[in-house]
Amino acid sequence: MRVIDFDQLRRWPDVEAPELVAYDATDRLLLDTAREAVVAHPDGVVVIGDRHGALALGASDLVDGAELRVHQDALSGELALAANAEALGVEARWRSLPLEPDLVADARVVLLQLPRGLDALDEIAELVAAHAHPDVVVVAGGRVKHMTIAMNGVLGRHFGDVRAGLARQKSRVLTATSPSPGSGDPAWPQRRRHGDLVVVAHGAAFAGTSIDVGTRALLAALSAEADAPGLAQAAHVVDLGCGTGVLGASFALAHPAARVVATDQSWAAVASARLTAEANGVAGRVEARRDDAGASLPAGSADLVLLNPPFHVGAAVHAGIAHKLFDGAARLLRPGGELWCVWNSHLGYRAALERTVGPTRQAARGPKFTVTVSTRR
Repeated sequence: MRVIDFDQLRRWPDVEAPELVAYDATDRLLLDTAREAVVAHPDGVVVIGDRHGALALGASDLVDGAELRVHQDALSGELALAANAEALGVEARWRSLPLEPDLVADARVVLLQLPRGLDALDEIAELVAAHAHPDVVVVAGGRVKHMTIAMNGVLGRHFGDVRAGLARQKSRVLTATSPSPGSGDPAWPQRRRHGDLVVVAHGAAFAGTSIDVGTRALLAALSAEADAPGLAQAAHVVDLGCGTGVLGASFALAHPAARVVATDQSWAAVASARLTAEANGVAGRVEARRDDAGASLPAGSADLVLLNPPFHVGAAVHAGIAHKLFDGAARLLRPGGELWCVWNSHLGYRAALERTVGPTRQAARGPKFTVTVSTRR
């Protein structure tokens, strides 16, 4: 057994900055709380929501060579786990799996970093209750400032007993037992119609089945200039950071000759985008791909990139991911190709877009959002 030195963990290839951490007190509290159960059931341990490898690497110390099952929504989390294991000289003893029944089948212990969204928690709890062992113990932890009583209620819909532990270093653990499998069809993913468009979403997908205000602003700007050559003649389109795939599916519906690759590092987003494309009859022209800022796509392969970048990293407001996506868009675009981007006006991204992509004009501006068009040099 090798004790993991958490202080050596890095976030890379995720965004790194002095104020962004690779682990926190919740990871330690989860491992300490679940230690006895993990040691007792080494072949039935599942880790969900591990951010950069602290939980999986810490749990691997306790299972004596048994294989863990791990689900990390963010691809950057999977890559960070692998990179940290290699840097620490730890043998890989886990399988990365999607949020599907095989992940939790007959699981005895589930270590869960609580997601901030209640829908994401509901989907996880529903899946565990339906497919884990009847004696499963779910140990779910988070930072106290991000936890709400509503989380207890969500877990309580799927487990007969939910108990809150004492806080430690501003973190707390909820322990759920006695699963109550639902008798009907799974509640997730969900779907909702918006006019001619159907949006399908898993619990952790940004904005769920709604269409966020920024995306609406970008869709309106695209519609207003639909006949412009940069849009009308775009054959190869990338919906970068696609979320539920609203932009990609909408563009494919409006431009029958275009082919779209919808990419996101979130498993929930890509799975949702794939279902959204199917629901709108454009699955043959929209490929949903889990990727890190379009890194798997050839440079210079896109005529058009559509982007509604996030302005936060986890719980922290941070522009790092947006700038990473600007770099990705610049790499993907052919010379003369266009990046259509929507952003919160107060963030002032125009200078960065000019510098990273090329000449940038304002296509639309509202009280909160600005839509810009940047042409690749």
